[in-house]
Amino acid sequence: MNRAIGVFDSGIGGLTVVKELKRQLPNEDIIYLGDTARVPYGTKSASTVVRFSIENILFLLRHNVKLIVVACNTASSLALKAVRRHFKVPIIGVISPGAKEAARVTKNNRVGIIGTPATIKSRAYELEIKKINPGIKILSYATPLFVPLVEEGWLSDKATLEIAKKYLRPLKQQDIDTLILGCTHYPLLKRLIKKIVGPQVALVDSARQVASDVGDILINRGLLDKFKRVKKTRQIFYVTDEPDNFAKLARKFLGSTINRVRKVQYYV
Repeated sequence: MNRAIGVFDSGIGGLTVVKELKRQLPNEDIIYLGDTARVPYGTKSASTVVRFSIENILFLLRHNVKLIVVACNTASSLALKAVRRHFKVPIIGVISPGAKEAARVTKNNRVGIIGTPATIKSRAYELEIKKINPGIKILSYATPLFVPLVEEGWLSDKATLEIAKKYLRPLKQQDIDTLILGCTHYPLLKRLIKKIVGPQVALVDSARQVASDVGDILINRGLLDKFKRVKKTRQIFYVTDEPDNFAKLARKFLGSTINRVRKVQYYV
């Protein structure tokens, strides 16, 4: 089934999901939309995030995608139910996969969550985790400065380290053994975060479980592209602003160079 998987994010963070999709589903084409003109979503109202998400999905559907990954924690927490009502295409978010992984990994049932203000306010991770194991204690903190720091590429700057220390200190004091990175930008700060919280704390980002769930859906619906191609698989990247900066940062997320990033002139 030679149709692509569509992925969208508020910016560049969703490339962590793209990287895992490429690893687990190497025969699949991927079309990515980064809404870089309107990042971050985490400070926007729920109605605005729903509207942005619908516009992003309509753009991807113009490219005849067979499944859409909402690779943005804020959009997954605030818009996923609404967009699933609007569209027939399979749509998967990042909240439920991350919650399942955290519930599986924790040993002392004390799980920390960091994310954008909108994601934390939604309590989406907490609600999903409680469905799996009501006995898990959840400690959630908004860390809004992490997104712009990652977008700027300031991954190991002294300022980033000091901000991270201030953000993570309360969680460290609560004896968590698992920390959900509740934004797809945050995996690029893994090394720095691990340095602060220590080796005893497992870091969970949902990309691996998302890719696994996508594979299951494609198999169940008969949409999986099983055959190796003579040509390389396509990865097409669109952004709503600053393609050159996106391409430069993308190397950090994907571990490889993007040859071309296309700027979207109109959403729909």
